[in-house]
Amino acid sequence: MKTPFEQKSSPEEIRKRFDNDVARFSNLETGQSATIDAPLAMELITQAAVKSTTNIRRVLDIGCGAGNNTLKLLQYASLFDCDLIDLSLPMLEKARERIESVNSGKIKTIQGDFRKIDLPHQGYDVILAAAVLHHLRDDQDWEKAFNKLYSLTAPGGSVWITDLISHESKAVQSLMWERYGEYLCLMGGADYRTKVFEYIDKEDSPRPVTYQLDLLRKVGFKHTEILHKNSCFAAFGAIKIG
Repeated sequence: MKTPFEQKSSPEEIRKRFDNDVARFSNLETGQSATIDAPLAMELITQAAVKSTTNIRRVLDIGCGAGNNTLKLLQYASLFDCDLIDLSLPMLEKARERIESVNSGKIKTIQGDFRKIDLPHQGYDVILAAAVLHHLRDDQDWEKAFNKLYSLTAPGGSVWITDLISHESKAVQSLMWERYGEYLCLMGGADYRTKVFEYIDKEDSPRPVTYQLDLLRKVGFKHTEILHKNSCFAAFGAIKIG
């Protein structure tokens, strides 16, 4: 990524873009089309959440978008209460509409930045964070956010992440970025690849999956798991010992 942190998009700028992109995030079968293996990643993190978490009573979906990941979780879990967080009000409205149609549990929508929202300590049996953490910036920001994830997870609960990632080696990063570019060209041509690369450079600051797994352990999680990785995307998580 070429754009320095201080010149990256602000949360407000990111919100404005997503306000106008609800339809693209409202397809449970395809997920977000710019993400490689999005449907598989959704399936894996939600099935892993069910298998590794004994009793799912309350779920937190960070950067919920139009609700795809919570909807996918409802295909495998019993009904549950859920708190949905997103910068975009139109996304939250669409997520509530879709989730209410299949879930009788309590649904709370919260518009804002996860880092600044007061949430219940150890209040969630499952936390989902899909395509959102790559908006974190420097090391301090990442560690503060991961500490918050740990504090919000109930004993015996779990956190599951799917996201754009970078790589530790410049050579491997170059290879994986080239492969991702080829995927985008197949999806929408060279112009689409340029468009996606431009907004990634402006908005995102992804970290390697190795960095994030180390950070999950540092903040207190004892068990971490890699579920899937393909090019610049990965699905992984952590379980909090009860």
